[in-house]
Amino acid sequence: QVQLVESGGGLVQAGGSLRLSCAASGRTFSSYGMGWFRQAPGKEREFVAGITWSGGSTGYSDSVKGRFTISRDNAKNTVYLQMNSLKPEDTAVYYCAAHRNRYYSTRLADFDSWGQGTQVTVSS
Repeated sequence: QVQLVESGGGLVQAGGSLRLSCAASGRTFSSYGMGWFRQAPGKEREFVAGITWSGGSTGYSDSVKGRFTISRDNAKNTVYLQMNSLKPEDTAVYYCAAHRNRYYSTRLADFDSWGQGTQVTVSS
């Protein structure tokens, strides 16, 4: 199993930026892909971004493409989500998750470890 702890959330004005971090422990960090998901009040949890074990491939939802960037530092056992040009509709609890294998997908069921989440609130 993998233990994941997110940080970096907070309150920001529309157009601003935040960087989320997710520190991992347990299973060898470079052996699995990672993803970021988010859940807004009253809505289902949705895929935001994913990255393969090496960082060589990434993917994004259409709603964040061009504004968010996922990256990882395997030496620090940490994955990041840089969020720029934030919009009020980005307000949600953001979760990082560890994939079952070296890749990533958009499906929640393919991720077997989850962090506790960090709140991001974007004011208009």
